[in-house]
Amino acid sequence: MKKIKLAVLTVALAASSIAMAQDKATLVKQLLEVQRPAIDGMARILVNDSVAPILQAGGEYLQTQVPAEKREALGKAAEAEVQKYVQEAFPIVRDKALQLAPSTVGPLLEQNFNEDELKQLVAWLSSPLNKKFSDLNPQLGSALTQKLVADVRPTIDPKLQALNVSVAKALGAPTNGQPAAAAPSKPAAKAPAKK
Repeated sequence: MKKIKLAVLTVALAASSIAMAQDKATLVKQLLEVQRPAIDGMARILVNDSVAPILQAGGEYLQTQVPAEKREALGKAAEAEVQKYVQEAFPIVRDKALQLAPSTVGPLLEQNFNEDELKQLVAWLSSPLNKKFSDLNPQLGSALTQKLVADVRPTIDPKLQALNVSVAKALGAPTNGQPAAAAPSKPAAKAPAKK
């Protein structure tokens, strides 16, 4: 009789554990679905960041190597190519991120949050209050950034200008309209010794 009770208890505990795991897995799945806009945003940032060096180099090239009358047209053509890339790359990166999230983020959520915490997270992230806060967040960041830049500019700008001059000097580039310093020359090759 004790063996039967023990077996029933074991089966009940196993079933309870499986149900808890299924409930937790369901909550993680819901949480990932609620986080989909954040995953989309991350993918967009990755794609946009990938083109930043190309845009910077292209802008520098336009300003230094292209006649002024051709810059606008060539700039628009280059911008069209970048936009085409972004439109092609974003869905690829987004879809892969959404595919990977359950196997990468899901286990971390399951390990670090209990079922009640996952329920709270899903409720909070799905709430109108969170939506309102998320919608306001860019304004909050912008307000802080604007005030921060205004307050530190008098201190940081002279340091940035000094850095610009120091880097230019280190590279032998012109500084404030002055000619570039002569680059260190290589030692002259010695003529073969006469016998």
